[in-house]
Amino acid sequence: MAHLLGGENLTVSFATRTVLDGITIGLEEGDRIGMVGRNGDGKSTLMRLLAMRASPDSGRVTKRSEVNTGYLDQSDVLDGDLTVGEAIVGDKADYEWAANPQIREVMGGLVSDVDWHANVHALSGGQKRRVALAKLLIEDHDVIMLDEPTNHLDVEGVAWLSRHLKTRWRANQGAFLVVTHDRWFLDEVCNRTWEIHDGIVDPFDGGYASYVLARAERDRSASVVESKRQQLVKKELAWLRRGAPARTAKPKFRIEAANALIADVPEPRDSMALSKMATARLGKDVLDLENVSLDFLGGDAGQKLFDNITLRLAPGERLGLVGVNGAGKTTLLKLLNGEIEPSSGKVKRGKTVVTAVLTQEVKELDDVADLRVIEVIEREKRSFNVGGKEFTAGQLVEQLGFTNQKQWTQVKDLSGGERRRLQLLRLLVGEPNVLMLDEPTNDLDTDTLAAVEDVLDGWPGTLVVVSHDRYLLERVTDHQMALLGDGKIRGLPGGVDQYLELRESALAGSTITGGGNPVTGASGSSTPAAEGPSEAQKRDARKAKNRIDRQLGKLKQQEDKIHAQMTAGAGDAGKFDELAGLNKKLLDLAGERETLEVEWLDALEVLGE
Repeated sequence: MAHLLGGENLTVSFATRTVLDGITIGLEEGDRIGMVGRNGDGKSTLMRLLAMRASPDSGRVTKRSEVNTGYLDQSDVLDGDLTVGEAIVGDKADYEWAANPQIREVMGGLVSDVDWHANVHALSGGQKRRVALAKLLIEDHDVIMLDEPTNHLDVEGVAWLSRHLKTRWRANQGAFLVVTHDRWFLDEVCNRTWEIHDGIVDPFDGGYASYVLARAERDRSASVVESKRQQLVKKELAWLRRGAPARTAKPKFRIEAANALIADVPEPRDSMALSKMATARLGKDVLDLENVSLDFLGGDAGQKLFDNITLRLAPGERLGLVGVNGAGKTTLLKLLNGEIEPSSGKVKRGKTVVTAVLTQEVKELDDVADLRVIEVIEREKRSFNVGGKEFTAGQLVEQLGFTNQKQWTQVKDLSGGERRRLQLLRLLVGEPNVLMLDEPTNDLDTDTLAAVEDVLDGWPGTLVVVSHDRYLLERVTDHQMALLGDGKIRGLPGGVDQYLELRESALAGSTITGGGNPVTGASGSSTPAAEGPSEAQKRDARKAKNRIDRQLGKLKQQEDKIHAQMTAGAGDAGKFDELAGLNKKLLDLAGERETLEVEWLDALEVLGE
């Protein structure tokens, strides 16, 4: 694979802290790289260096002369006085760009509902983000760098972006580098992961799931016992192994290694115990919406945001809410919390219910801006019971990532992610029994998200989560419901995948003209439903399945042999080169196995098994 760009001995320091210390790293054609690490560890800094938007204190960035790089910054860089159309395509006439199918696909996927003639400064934060992303993606780049591209995108937008990036180039062409806290997205689009920590970069093969396993194996084999961090990693592995069926289609050698590592990890949640504990605190009645309708706030009479909906929350229930922007997810939380009254219908509230809402803003901390983190928590209580365990205020604060030094930082000096963590922690220590979280993943890194999920696993009350983060929804909620913008609320037995199918069906065949956008969708002609596979196709699929089963068995024997050789030579420093060669063979076999397993799943689909 051809080298595209890279950095040599990159060092960056801020005040007395070295963020990057002599980093040498590069991108090659075919690389699909996700960067993970704690907030402030240098992910965005490294991306800006590689994009040549910033200069290192020492070292250099080089790239091939013909390589074209596109970069999406976290901040808003669009000219607010331009119209949406001008911001995306400049002064080109419609016919000049509308003939390009890739541009039409980007327009339809990101800005179909945005007014083409509106000024950029009049858009919401999410719309500005999508316009900036569309501007970048319609351009022809060899390398794309995206800093938090999923911010402000809903579940549907994240799914579209993942499909676009997977099909934008051929397998061994182009490259992208992405920083995001969306772990589903990382697993879906990345074939490599860079972990930025302590001034260095550790590269791993695979997406987020492979990275979690490899990181745990690295720490264990090197005897680096970071007990709290390791426990979080193991809980993540337990979730990855026990989670959605799609995730269990990983190569079997990874699953076997994960099973050995997580054998002593308990289930993420003891649903029966949590339900009993929650019932004791809540009673049988929690919050019910009965035949509730609500007019659009400030809208004309007769325009309904909710139309005769019924929702009943049980003690200990864990509900995830997804939906299109503007469908009323945040408003639904306000109804449940009693902040607004319905136009008709009833909102019933149990006598013992104590609610708490994590909003998308962090203004709730303004009244404690001059206090230190530990002081904010100790004002509520000095000891807490979480999941049957007693924690001091200091221990609880530390569990959510506030080190001893950070505990004595004033609230006004905290970063966005740290304020978000403190906001959640402050709600939890108030001991609510109904917790509602509105986009809780904003500004949090992947390690902190794992810590938050760990705390929520042991929390016994009723939980309602609004989020575009599929991983979080599957991780901390037991079922999901959807708001599709038609005034109704629907159950999703099939989870987020079912929601995306419903949205795709709703949009199929429709003209994409939202807000005056000149892009149009597919024609209204209908196509007959595809017939099932023929008997000949089924016979071929059955033969393919049997062949692949035999090949997978042979691969397993080869892998076991290599594992035995690596174990035998593990303690011999003189066999480093030999071990490296064995590891490369193991990775090659893993790639071959993954290809075979995809073929195996395709054969099963034809057979209907």
